[in-house]
Amino acid sequence: MFSIQWTMKLCGYSALTSCPSEAPSQSGVAPAPEVAKRRRRRLSTKDRILIAAAVLLVVLFLLCCILLCCLIRKRAASKSKDGGVAGAGAARTEKGVPVGGVEIESGGEAGGKLVHFDGPMAFTADDLLCATAEIMGKSTFGTVYKATLEDGSEVAVKRLREKITKNQREFEAEVNILGKIRHPNLLALRAYYLGPKGEKLLVFDYMPKGSLAAFLHARGPDTPIDWPTRMRIAKGMARGLSYLHSNENIIHGNLTSSNVLLDEQTDSKIADYGLSKLMTAAANSNVIATAGALGYRAPELSKLKKANTKTDVYSLGVIILELLTGKSPGEPMNGLDLPQWVASIVKEEWTNEVFDLELMRDASVIGNELLNTLKLALHCVDPSPSARPEVLQVLQQLEEIRPETAASSADDGGAEPSIPSTTSE
Repeated sequence: MFSIQWTMKLCGYSALTSCPSEAPSQSGVAPAPEVAKRRRRRLSTKDRILIAAAVLLVVLFLLCCILLCCLIRKRAASKSKDGGVAGAGAARTEKGVPVGGVEIESGGEAGGKLVHFDGPMAFTADDLLCATAEIMGKSTFGTVYKATLEDGSEVAVKRLREKITKNQREFEAEVNILGKIRHPNLLALRAYYLGPKGEKLLVFDYMPKGSLAAFLHARGPDTPIDWPTRMRIAKGMARGLSYLHSNENIIHGNLTSSNVLLDEQTDSKIADYGLSKLMTAAANSNVIATAGALGYRAPELSKLKKANTKTDVYSLGVIILELLTGKSPGEPMNGLDLPQWVASIVKEEWTNEVFDLELMRDASVIGNELLNTLKLALHCVDPSPSARPEVLQVLQQLEEIRPETAASSADDGGAEPSIPSTTSE
């Protein structure tokens, strides 16, 4: 009975299960080595903890690597989106063969195309998208950045708003024309970049003294601007604008003191010229409206909707008044714009009240120059377009008022002249 029950438990209770015949054991204790072997293969609790910890460390390491890669890609994409701008890296071989002063470079890792004017510059497309950038200002056209290159030099980059620019074919045709324009009083376009997602960046020389608007209205009380400096700025603007009208057949259409930049010698350089050729008609209408809100728009543009040489002369006249009065056209003046306010003061024969107090300190020496320049400025802002002079005439009169070779053309021993007539001639 005992032997039958033992056999049934070992082989199972099924009657169909056959028990293997037992081989005779030589030692009589055959199972002992198998049991010992199973015990050697069994892992201790400590071993299991160590293995689990190792697996966890590997997983954490992989997660950290993935996270780091994602952060790097996100940062690069963010810089590209914000119009990240130029770095240095002249030792690249991506550039093509220059044709007529234009050098085309591939877009680097980001794709797109970078085009240099005046031959190669010390940055590539990848540098352009990864450089340190600081926002300088925003306008209807886009955002302007100050970019510091890897070698410490600086450039200005304007990122145009994609939705207001023309299609790529028209854009490239126009921007290649603008890139060839060179004049001492015009801000030179040095390069442009077209990104794979429609980004459009324009690269210019950086002007350390900023805009004329900031120079006039954001300076401290201990930073006076003398008359020779103001007159030099006015002449530079007239020269640059005359070149655009006569030599390039370009109407600026958005001339303001914010678009006149100053170099280290305080010489003026007109910026944003020709940008209207890169924009859609709707965008240009918005620019004209903005200029009107700032006080630089000729009155007839409210109906014409298209700028011309005489509307540019009006804007130039407003800036000359700005130089004479020290007032911003955007300042409230009892409901009058700057030209109207000046005309009202002159009409009441309070002419001395018009000029910036800094200039009146030397009125005994420069009195004639101030008055003649005021007369010219009022001529430029005449409500009737046909009564305004051409910009070349403005330049000639400015040079007559204060010749470059003379320290002053109005040293009359201190006699204070009367204001000339301001009626249209």
